[in-house]
Order: sequence, then structure tokens, then C-alpha cells
Amino acid sequence: MSIESDHRASDSPYVTRVWRGRTSGVENMTSVATSTWELVFWDDEGVVHAAVRGPETTATTAEFTGDSESFGITFAHGTSMPHLPMARLVDGGVESPHVTERTFVLRGEEWEIPGIDNAEQFVQKLVHAGVLTRDPLVDEVVWGGIAKVGTRSIQRRVASATGLTQGAIRQIERAREAAVLLGEGIAPLEVVNRLGYYDQPHLAKALQRFIGRTATQLRRRDDADDPMSLLYKTEDPERS
Repeated sequence: MSIESDHRASDSPYVTRVWRGRTSGVENMTSVATSTWELVFWDDEGVVHAAVRGPETTATTAEFTGDSESFGITFAHGTSMPHLPMARLVDGGVESPHVTERTFVLRGEEWEIPGIDNAEQFVQKLVHAGVLTRDPLVDEVVWGGIAKVGTRSIQRRVASATGLTQGAIRQIERAREAAVLLGEGIAPLEVVNRLGYYDQPHLAKALQRFIGRTATQLRRRDDADDPMSLLYKTEDPERS
């Protein structure tokens, strides 16, 4: 039972990460919460699929049968598709109605399936065609920036572009960062202090809800646990 993954950051303002993976003999996987959405392609026993997958507000268990290869583009906060309201995608997704080995349908148009090396060029094509738009204010305020508009306007724009509230995004991202730190061997109390949790029970509750693991499990990386979906350090784009 194994999961192999490869991922990289992106220099596109529309994209936060590009990744690909392979599963072999995996029956169950813990899909951790994420505040971003993705365009995902996967080959399941010779059948190619494509889907827009929305933010996930809790950790869930995904089931696999046989071997599978996948590729995904994870979009930055503020990037959205006007024809697919983000609120509809939260904790769900929309699969392409027609997919071949080389092409898929999005917004009623046929597109060539990209790969990890040309993901940004593909995204730019979507931008030029009006399939993708970006509200730069959203990414800025999610990372703690101060916007020159009213609070209600910010709330509306964040919800429209992400399907989530600022508070929900920050809770999810903080739990993901905590999981990464614990996996690096940082003590739970130090994680509490670094990330501003009230105490260790507060951290434990967040980990269970958003990551589906305890601090002990994350630190020991027990092979008996189900494998997890991709976790990585997220950074303020202004500091990266």
C-alpha cells in the first residue's frame, strides 16, 4: 500500500501549487481539509476523469480501488470560475461531462489535458478565454493584508471567490500548518504557542476536525494509519 507524490509551487498569481500522484494498493486515504479548490485529472484503471474539486471543510476518508494516477492544479485564494459559483463546490465538486485520453470539457468547451510542466500555460489560456478570473484583494486579506474597502465588501468578495469565510479559511490553514510542524517533530506545546491556539485541547480539536489525526499520530507517522492527502507549508506570497 503506497502513495507517491510530487509537487511544486507556482509563479502564477492564479495558482498556488501543481502536483501529481500515484496510488498503488491503497484502500483508504485521509483527505485533509483545504481552503483552496483544484482542477484534477486522474486515470483509474485506464479510464480518464477530470473534475473541479472544491474546498473541503473537514477531514474525510476517500476510498480507492486498484491503481490510480492523478494530476492537479491547486488555485490561489481569489481565483474562481464565474460559471461555477464557489459556494456550490464546497465539500464537493463537478466532474467533466466528457473526457478522453487527451481532452476534457469545461464550460461547454473542449480543452487539452495539461501536465505538470505546462500547467501555467494552460491556466493562462483559461484566463484569456474568461474561464478563470482573479480578485487580488481576496488573496491579500486572507494573508492578513489591510484592504481599502469596507468589512462587508471584503466578506462578500471572499465568500464569492472562495465559498468560505475568512475565519474558516484561517482555521483550516492554521490546522494544516500545525500538522506540518508536528510532522517535522515540533512539540505540541510549541505548536500551540507558535500558531496561537488557546491550549493543547484546542489544538487537538482542530487537528481532529481538519486533519483527521492526533498530534501523536502526526509526530510518529505510524504506517498503520491510512495515508494522507498532500500537506505542505503555505507561505504568504509577499514573503515567498
